[in-house]
Amino acid sequence: MTSPEEFGVDIHHMAALQENETALGTGGAKKPSLDKDLRKIEQFEEATRAVSRSRPAVGIAVLFLVAAGIFACIQVGAMPNSVLAIVAAIIGGYMALTIGANDVANNVGPAVGARALTMTGALIIAAIFECAGALIAGGSVVQTISKGIIDPSLVPNGKVFVWIMMSALLASALWVHLATYLGAPVSTTHSIVGGVLGAGLAAVGVDVVNWFVMSSIVLSWLISPLLGGLIAAAFLAFIKINLIYQEDKITAAQRWVPVLVAIMAAAFGAYLAVKGLKHIWEISLPAVAAMALVIFVLTYLAAKPWVRSQSAGMENRNQSLRKLFHLPLICSAALLSFAHGSNDVANAVGPLAAILNSATTGALSNEVGVPIWVMLIGGFGISLGLFLFGPRIVRIVGDQITKMNPMRAFCVALSAALTVLVASQFGLPVSTTHIVVGAVFGVGFFREHYTARSRRRQEYIRIHRRQSRVQRRSVHPEELQRRKLVRRSHFLGIVAAWVITVPSAAALAALIFLCTDWVR
Repeated sequence: MTSPEEFGVDIHHMAALQENETALGTGGAKKPSLDKDLRKIEQFEEATRAVSRSRPAVGIAVLFLVAAGIFACIQVGAMPNSVLAIVAAIIGGYMALTIGANDVANNVGPAVGARALTMTGALIIAAIFECAGALIAGGSVVQTISKGIIDPSLVPNGKVFVWIMMSALLASALWVHLATYLGAPVSTTHSIVGGVLGAGLAAVGVDVVNWFVMSSIVLSWLISPLLGGLIAAAFLAFIKINLIYQEDKITAAQRWVPVLVAIMAAAFGAYLAVKGLKHIWEISLPAVAAMALVIFVLTYLAAKPWVRSQSAGMENRNQSLRKLFHLPLICSAALLSFAHGSNDVANAVGPLAAILNSATTGALSNEVGVPIWVMLIGGFGISLGLFLFGPRIVRIVGDQITKMNPMRAFCVALSAALTVLVASQFGLPVSTTHIVVGAVFGVGFFREHYTARSRRRQEYIRIHRRQSRVQRRSVHPEELQRRKLVRRSHFLGIVAAWVITVPSAAALAALIFLCTDWVR
């Protein structure tokens, strides 16, 4: 690919020329156009580097899909419809790759954006715990019809059912792939729901769809981000009032950080019991509450001396407070990944298991057993997809929507666990992806509001400026209110992607089913 240098463009020379013109006051009207030229060339260079970096990743992904097909061929042998089973395994592997590239990145994005984890460290932790969650707690039995969106008893025969699931699986993988390419974190669960919906409508008609379930899916678009954003904003407000804008930050940290860490531990303990381990361990609500209380007490007793030792000798600065949240953030990223792996691996292996069951027996069922080799394709594919293509979404969620630090990322992670728990008890359908990204939005919008309107913050800054005797440019209140701490382009783009995920995946699945039906 041609580079800017081959056109005779010297970026450093252009930058120097711009600085000279600015210093001499002669850049005047030319500066905006020169800025645009520099940005275009920089974007061109970045795009060139991205393309060159993506080639090995695409090659590795193709090798994985080939290996999945060979692995499936060995496992299914000469059974009836073995070719269909092999193709389904390849498509299931593709779906697993896209889940890792998009959905998993939300779990570690805030920790990476807060600099609590490096990108490499985050990818390793997420990959290990995603795979562990899929294999340990993914369950030996999964739903074949995601969320019960269609009634299999209305499907004419097993052959039609197989092609419905094949179309749904391929359509949802293609949609998540496109969303990842465009930089939009979307719900893979909603993608597979849309795929099953569209293929079912094309194959049978409107009677096959459970419209009550569909209405609950639509409701989750509103509930998940709003609830996640409100809870994250509430915890950030608590941290700002009780830690950041306190005169003695270290004493305040020694009092409140153990409480916050204990709340997070209790929330994640209950979260794992309710969501992460539900396939292998049925637990009642009173037992979950008792377990969470025990975890809270034990964590508080352990965290209090740990915070005291860590904060000894720290300067009375916000930067010191941030260090106390690094370890909880790392643990939360691991636990979120484990719970996600145990739940969302079904998006890849559920339709695949359904296809294998129907192709071999001709039976239609809401639930089927999952062979271990199918779970291996799902778990390993998710981890590999995260490694190869996940960093793009990690950066968007962790850094590009709004600026993260350890305290803000802590609020996002805590919000994810608490929102799932609250929604589960009220029977509300929620999406983990929407919760995490909604919490990131909530943190950003709360910062905008607090920065512009908090009297506590303004008084704190006024006193400390007077004490430090540092002359700084005062910012007019109207200018503060105009400052945007959430990138509106990302906000609007992500919300639009959420809204069109189900209809887009449905339309694509219907098209694929009709095409395959015509070919057959």
